[in-house]
Amino acid sequence: MIKNLESLVELAKSKDRTRLAVAAAGDYHVLEAVANATSEGIIEPILIGREDEIRKIAAEIKFDIKNIQVINVTDPYEASLEATKMIGEGKADFLMKGLVSSGLLLKAVLNKEFGLRTGSLLSHVAIFETPYYHKLLGVTDAAMNVDPGLEEKIEIIKNAVKVFHGLNNPNPKVAIIGSVETINPKMEATMHAATISMMNYRKQIKGCIIDGPLALDGAISKEAAELKHIVSEVAGDSDLILAPDINGANILYKSLNFLGGATAAAVIMGAKVPIVLTSRGDSEKSKFLSIALAAAIA
Repeated sequence: MIKNLESLVELAKSKDRTRLAVAAAGDYHVLEAVANATSEGIIEPILIGREDEIRKIAAEIKFDIKNIQVINVTDPYEASLEATKMIGEGKADFLMKGLVSSGLLLKAVLNKEFGLRTGSLLSHVAIFETPYYHKLLGVTDAAMNVDPGLEEKIEIIKNAVKVFHGLNNPNPKVAIIGSVETINPKMEATMHAATISMMNYRKQIKGCIIDGPLALDGAISKEAAELKHIVSEVAGDSDLILAPDINGANILYKSLNFLGGATAAAVIMGAKVPIVLTSRGDSEKSKFLSIALAAAIA
């Protein structure tokens, strides 16, 4: 497993250069990140959107697109459809959101005629590097599934585990977190956690080690786990945290970013290819690292 997000860039560079289709590419910060990833030799971009706006921004940020394919599509949804079609036709390897709403981009991804459906659930996976944790930490699902049930949580874990396998971690430790470590029939999240942990123990879910329910402190702090007398391979050494719902995951995601001094890379999994779908609040560095993450696992 890579130790930091800079190593993620090196991992992406060690692989064949991938072709990135950027839907509605006329976005300043997105093009900055794309320019950076191009100069690092990670990607070959295909810029789809309003050509005049793309060329104007590229000139402003000194991004030389003379030898880069630019496809003029003025409507953001049509640009998203064109990007997904190119991936379906084998002309691009993964997808990035530009100046288009997440809803429109995902509508194109899920288009029945030429979208990127696989039959799996789409879910968001973020990888954090923070000075307060001893290794990279994954968080899921902070953006897609509002209140996942048992079956959805299993799919979310499987999507995230694929990311870790792509980052050379063959058996990530997954903590299913909540407010308590005990199983309480009145708290459905604890029942889900116990069921999924037993399914993993019986090899119904493979490629990872799962434990839960765990509170956040027990999941990431050896000292807290010992004080609570938690005996677990996962406690205090988690690679991935599954939150009970989108509220918990999103609060944790933004707490790490804005209070915890963390840097993040994130992708949407469950489609035929990884999707870079960053937030307006994400930094250019986070967008660049998200491209590197998708390129590393594409």
